[in-house]
Amino acid sequence: MFAEATIVYFDPFYFKNGNTAKPKYFVVLKNIDNKNILASLPTRNDAIPAKDEVEEGCVELPQINLNCFVLSNQKEVTTCGKKLDFKTFIYGHQLDTYETSFLKEIYPLENTDYTIWGKMKPDIFKLLLTCLKTSKSVKQKYKKLLNA
Repeated sequence: MFAEATIVYFDPFYFKNGNTAKPKYFVVLKNIDNKNILASLPTRNDAIPAKDEVEEGCVELPQINLNCFVLSNQKEVTTCGKKLDFKTFIYGHQLDTYETSFLKEIYPLENTDYTIWGKMKPDIFKLLLTCLKTSKSVKQKYKKLLNA
């Protein structure tokens, strides 16, 4: 469940703030000694200004402190050939770490509490990591983890 490049689908995902629980995809960016993971919660919410829109790939807008990696719904994103249902956005400012033990406690059963949706294609995953590691808007502590 916590291998890097794995896309996990939770239904529901319980957010850290405790206010929300909803179906959510979860991309494992870095597994840190099987104790913590650095992950992103992709969204279909597009916050990229219209003039800077891209179909896929990295968007870096330092003037507004925005970093985003766009996944197209027209291309396969997993090694098993899956496509996303909609254009999806991974924002650099929305990365977070999660304790592995806590996730295993909350979501103990695969195919009941969560589903392994697939593993991101290596070329896409590499582009995603490069986009995040080189961004001015990604927190330094997360860049260090990605570079470790």
